[in-house]
Amino acid sequence: PEQWRQSAVMAALRIVQDANGGYLTEALMDQVAAYLDMPAIAVYEVATFYSMYELKPVGRHKVCVCTNVSCMVNGSDKIVDHMEQKLGIKLGETTEDGRYTLKEVECLGACGGAPMFQIGTKYYENLTPELVDSILDGLE
Repeated sequence: PEQWRQSAVMAALRIVQDANGGYLTEALMDQVAAYLDMPAIAVYEVATFYSMYELKPVGRHKVCVCTNVSCMVNGSDKIVDHMEQKLGIKLGETTEDGRYTLKEVECLGACGGAPMFQIGTKYYENLTPELVDSILDGLE
C-alpha cells in the first residue's frame, strides 16, 4: 500500500544487493530511496545498521560467523581461528581469488546449534573444524 511503501526498504535492499553481486552502492541505495519515496539518508541508515548488507564487494561465499555469547561459549573462537588459517584471511577480509569473505556477525538465532555460521541463506550448526573443512571444500 502507498502509505506503507517505506516498510519495503529491507526487502528492496536485499533484492538490489543480490542483483548487484552481493553489495550495495550509493547509487543503488539512492534508487531504492527514490522508488520507495523516502529520504536517501533513511535508506543509508538501514544499510549501515544491519549486518546483512554490504557496502563493498564480497566473495562469492560470504561466511557469516556468529561470535555472540552462545557461540562463543561453545567454541566459536576456535572455529574462527580454524577458518582464518584455512582461508588465509582475517574476519572482514576476502580471499585473493574472491571466493570467500569471512564476516563476524551477532546472534543469528541458532543458539541451540552453537557454534554456527551462515553461508548465503543456509545455516550450518554444531560446527567442528572437520565439519567446517567439509562445508567449505564442498562449495562450488
